Amino acid sequence: MRARRLVAVASVAVGLVALSGCRSEPGVAAYIGDHSVTEDAVTALIDDARAKNPAPTEEDGALPGQAPRLPGRSEVVSVLVLSEVCERVSAAEGYRAQNEVDPAQIAQGVGLNPETEYVRRTAELYGCLSGIPVGEPVAPTQQELADLVDAGKRAGAVPAEVTVEQAAGQLDGEQLRYALANRNSLAEAVEAYDVTVNPRYRPLVFPVLSFSGATPIVAVGVPLGEPASTAVTDISTPKPQSAPDHADEGDQAGQGHG
Repeated sequence: MRARRLVAVASVAVGLVALSGCRSEPGVAAYIGDHSVTEDAVTALIDDARAKNPAPTEEDGALPGQAPRLPGRSEVVSVLVLSEVCERVSAAEGYRAQNEVDPAQIAQGVGLNPETEYVRRTAELYGCLSGIPVGEPVAPTQQELADLVDAGKRAGAVPAEVTVEQAAGQLDGEQLRYALANRNSLAEAVEAYDVTVNPRYRPLVFPVLSFSGATPIVAVGVPLGEPASTAVTDISTPKPQSAPDHADEGDQAGQGHG
């Protein structure tokens, strides 16, 4: 078992945002307090990513399957939601970013042009989150370990026959416990924030720790807003540029908030 494939998406905290009330407005992907993340804003970032990351052609010497892995709509929504939450928490508590994250670093990790707006916004988010205080490392519960091993098996990083007890020795370490502390610290800081997510994006999860691979699988993630609905988009499996995003793009006007 190659536990080293468990990698942190960022060395900063992301958190659980509490839901209060129920709101509905056409064309809104999510609410954070009185702020709304519109579907048009999400589409604009995706269109920008497509324009700045064209698929390589045979003339470029490209091989099949080399098209860039563009962000899915849920990925974009999670970044926009967390950015607004972090800015509000930081303003309220007087937190200041401890690190300035270079978009080029993010671009290298996700395989996109550093001039991509989604990359820039993600770098700004990680910079903001670097100012959120993190508590002591947190030991995982048995359920968290079981979920982690299940994610590892789906990612191909943990063999199917390995038990939770066998995997725990390699997976339960400083990296995992720090990720759990990151998750919990921001969860406590923003638990009173009013976040509502369009049903099409539920469950909305931002990854704190992921198993690496062609399609990263979330190992430790933070749910944002409401739990799952019948319209689910997995942020860990964004569509490549060459694949039309029918599920995300269709029937947008008919989606509401519960």
